[in-house]
Amino acid sequence: MAKRGYLQKNSILVLITMFTFGFLYLPIIFVIIFSFNSSVISALPLERFTLDWYREAFADRQVLMAFRNTVYVGVIATFLSLILGTCAAFTLNRFRFPARGLLQRIILLPFVMPGIITGIALLLIFSSTGIIRSLATVIIGHVVFCFALVFRNVSARLQVMSRSYEEASYDLGANRWQTFLLVTLPNMRTALLSAALLAFVLSIDETLITFFVIGRQNTLPILIWSMLRRGFTPEINAIVTILFSVSLILVLMLGVILRKKE
Repeated sequence: MAKRGYLQKNSILVLITMFTFGFLYLPIIFVIIFSFNSSVISALPLERFTLDWYREAFADRQVLMAFRNTVYVGVIATFLSLILGTCAAFTLNRFRFPARGLLQRIILLPFVMPGIITGIALLLIFSSTGIIRSLATVIIGHVVFCFALVFRNVSARLQVMSRSYEEASYDLGANRWQTFLLVTLPNMRTALLSAALLAFVLSIDETLITFFVIGRQNTLPILIWSMLRRGFTPEINAIVTILFSVSLILVLMLGVILRKKE
């Protein structure tokens, strides 16, 4: 009887899990399917297989420019976040000073706050200081929350990393910078790489903060949003499929890195 009850509980859990995954990912699967459908109407039944919508997407100069801007912002924001987040994590983990705990919570605040609050706050700062909104302001906006992500990831790694390596380096005559560059950083490489991939994925998908701080140029998520306002076209299915595929590949790479780390 106990075994039967255990199997029933497992079956219910499996059904709930399948329903949850279906609810989350079935719409994405349909978007991918319709991106290969020749019909201009995204509805069943399907007509015939085609790559025309992908050809249109790659031939669209606005899409290519937005994709370039998205990658540019993602790379620069990730790079700056890695530098700032790593320095902040190392400082707060290795040194003791007043208000250290408070500062750690303040750093994590932009990542847990609703994006609309961060976006409006940045917009007010840029407007009051006369800073013209552009891709540079988008990079600043992305660094705000990517920095917190990198900080959390690197801090977790530093907390479990033995300090004996650093102490041995000091004993052998290395100074603080040499120890950091030659000993500490190599021992954090998996944490840094996983943080960089995750920050880049979040950056290329970010819409809400970008909406408030972007200027005349577009990123891919903002372009998709503007295209949807003008009217839905199958080209959007192709663009979303490409964006989803890039994000999926990066997330899978992140999974492999974390698995090797374990």
